[in-house]
Amino acid sequence: MSCARPGCTGTIVDGYCDLCGMAPRREDAQAPVSGGSPPPPASIPASTRPARSTTATSRRETTRRSGASGPRRIGAGLVEVPPIPYRDPAEVVLADPGVAENRRFCGRCGEPVGRSREGSPGRAEGFCRSCGAPFSFAPKLVPGDLVAGQYEVAGCLAHGGMGWIYLARDRNVSDRWVVLKGLLNSADQDAMAAALAERRFLAEVEHPNIVRIYNFVQHEQSGYIVMEYVGGSSLRGILTHRREANGGRPDPLPVAQAIAYILEVLPGLAYLHSNGLLFCDFKLDNVIQTGATLKLIDLGGVYRIGDMSSPVYGTVGYQAPEIADSGPSVASDLFTVARTLAIMSLDFRGYQTTYRYTVPPQESSAVLTEFDALHRFLARGMAADPDERFHSAEEMAEQLLGVLRQVVAARDGVPVPGASTLFTGDFRADPLAPDWRRLPALRVEAEDAAAGSLALFAAEPEEVVASLRAAPERTAEMGLRLAKELIDVGDVAGAEEALAEVEALDDLDWRVAWYRGVAGLSAGRPADARAAFAAVYHAVPGELAARLALGVAAEYAGDVATAADLYAVVSGTDPSFTTATFGLGRCRRALDDVPGALAAYASVPESSISYTDGQVMRIECLVDGGARAAGVAELSSAAAILEPLGVDRRERARITGEILAAALALVERDGTLEPEARVLGRSLSERDLREGLERNYRELARLAPTRDERIRMVDDANRVRPRTWT
Repeated sequence: MSCARPGCTGTIVDGYCDLCGMAPRREDAQAPVSGGSPPPPASIPASTRPARSTTATSRRETTRRSGASGPRRIGAGLVEVPPIPYRDPAEVVLADPGVAENRRFCGRCGEPVGRSREGSPGRAEGFCRSCGAPFSFAPKLVPGDLVAGQYEVAGCLAHGGMGWIYLARDRNVSDRWVVLKGLLNSADQDAMAAALAERRFLAEVEHPNIVRIYNFVQHEQSGYIVMEYVGGSSLRGILTHRREANGGRPDPLPVAQAIAYILEVLPGLAYLHSNGLLFCDFKLDNVIQTGATLKLIDLGGVYRIGDMSSPVYGTVGYQAPEIADSGPSVASDLFTVARTLAIMSLDFRGYQTTYRYTVPPQESSAVLTEFDALHRFLARGMAADPDERFHSAEEMAEQLLGVLRQVVAARDGVPVPGASTLFTGDFRADPLAPDWRRLPALRVEAEDAAAGSLALFAAEPEEVVASLRAAPERTAEMGLRLAKELIDVGDVAGAEEALAEVEALDDLDWRVAWYRGVAGLSAGRPADARAAFAAVYHAVPGELAARLALGVAAEYAGDVATAADLYAVVSGTDPSFTTATFGLGRCRRALDDVPGALAAYASVPESSISYTDGQVMRIECLVDGGARAAGVAELSSAAAILEPLGVDRRERARITGEILAAALALVERDGTLEPEARVLGRSLSERDLREGLERNYRELARLAPTRDERIRMVDDANRVRPRTWT
């Protein structure tokens, strides 16, 4: 069965087109065929194309049977990314293939070659004037050539730092379109060696985000990799199109879309790393989007981890600074990912010169100023010390997803909650004051040798401290737990000693900084805490707990404006962090922003254990309006909130007293304002309000837990009761 998609010449194999990934309609695929031509297949998104390996296909089919359906969405479903239509291969062949003179360099010594002289164009073939090595930048294949007796060349698609890329038809497999990647300069021995290395291991690479290698063939003493044709547009092409549509001025991608692209391809990079391979040349040009799928397309620079002899390929502006001295690594691969994200999302001028290895200053970019978490992410991804970067593609993806949630929440004004693998959720918050004890707790790393035994510790802090100190050996997690328990019992000095031991095991462990921050707050040193939590935020910019801790430390220090900004990001992204919500409300009130405080308290989810506390704080905020005293509208709103609220009798009586007292103060100041208005069943007259308050205080006296409080409530009742003649 041939694929029925216009312009596609693939063949239906095992139910799917082997070129574009289309599948027949379910009804067509299941209907018996009695004769004649089979029904044409219906189009489905290319992102549902099954993986090539048997295992991967089995997993996908299991997912479908379990009820999951529809295309996988880029950016965890948080971002709407415009699909890129499949491009007809015949339309992308270069009419006049050639290598620009400014991209011609000697493969041996790196000197410019093939350049114009005295008005004459440079030669595409010749010898280097510096070292004498031959060079050739002319395509070796022309339309009609039959490579290895199987692949008929249609023309050149593109050229790059390592080789020409040709489009061809596979005459042995239903004339499907394939791509042949040859050498840019066949005399370059390093390039030839790299191509031979590709032949050894690239056929084993099987991942949906990586272009598939079909074959490796030789033709007239030249080698060619045969790979699938991915019809779409590179990220470079997408940016170029945006620039052209913007009148030739830079037009970076929306931040959320750029992040979504990176999140989509990081699993492919993680796959390579898990198989001992480094991509080395991750950049805009080497990622193609087609439909809703992204793929790494140029494996020419792939390098085996530990290989100390093969040449290393990369691109200026993307490559990590340590490559020349220590070679490629997982950290250098992730450096190129951070560079690519920056180039996509910023108007990143000077990325190949002034800021070749660094992030531009935050104040120079509106994007970095608006999205501080993105700035922190890029700063860690491009850290000068490879050990300070992300340690794996999975870790990078986890933090980047957290950054995306913050970006989307800020852009759309709607929460985007998500569970953390590093921190527990928020504890029940204190609505009245910041409390370091209510901060989220660190999760125990499962890989730690003591993880299982630590999960069983549920004794009092003093007992846990004694057990941990008696242990013959102490792992990092044991040291961190000891520090936590010592902080809880007030032994900050002992906690610092425990943290120093953990730091000796791993001086880059940001969890040490977390507990140093907690210790600083417990000891009344908010400045020290802010410095420690800033280090945590730099290491895990996608974690809301890091920004929450910074907000708590800022509030402890009296910097309520900064605290409010930090709390707003946390609460706006995930309202279940009620510590941030109540902190935001307190800070807004301190800044005399009553509407902002009311909005914060109103955002506590109804499903939260702190919902009632949030409603009570709304009432408190309405009654005590700060610089502007509460009016009739505010008191009526407070009464309406209280009426259905599920609080006990004593709390209801307390709040009722506050509302009636505020109403009485209003009437005493301004007189009877609205004769028809009523608050908690009382008219806005002095006598009626005094009678209500007297009754309320006597109710509180009956419910008082102590004799002194009961006497005080009776005194208040006598004080406010209306005067009588009898």
